[in-house]
Amino acid sequence: MQTKITETLKKYFGFDSFRENQESIIQSILQGKDVLALMPTGGGKSICYQLPALIMPGTTLVVSPLISLMKDQVGGLTTNGIPAAFLNSSLTSGVTAQVEDKFLNGELKLLYVSPEKLISSSFFSLLQKEILIFLLSMKHIAFLPGAMISDLSMQNLALLRTIFLVFLLFP
Repeated sequence: MQTKITETLKKYFGFDSFRENQESIIQSILQGKDVLALMPTGGGKSICYQLPALIMPGTTLVVSPLISLMKDQVGGLTTNGIPAAFLNSSLTSGVTAQVEDKFLNGELKLLYVSPEKLISSSFFSLLQKEILIFLLSMKHIAFLPGAMISDLSMQNLALLRTIFLVFLLFP
């Protein structure tokens, strides 16, 4: 498995080695463990869930309210040959339907979703597909309006936790 991790790091991200703590986080994810990782800005958090997404079957679901972050992340991933997309309010209904079809057909390794999309009943029906990694960035959620934070209550998060094998929080 170590060789596969190193090869994936080099092939898709162009690095020969990991930054501090990245490798142990990735190993834990690949072993199916829950992970809470506290890393500084620019510390390489993204690789910690993007790399396992490439190795594991299924789709990694990343929740973030930052549309610009989604666009940047997905742009970089697709440039590197990684099938990724995002769902948020910036998309037309036609583009949303195309992304949802790709997700349902297993064509995406990473899908970035806004919190309001995540808690919508229409999106919840899409979650019948096997998703192995679920990432929620609490740092970004902390800046949401109060009503949306209450929609993402601990009870809702607990329900989501029963759906996913791995639940990641990166404050």
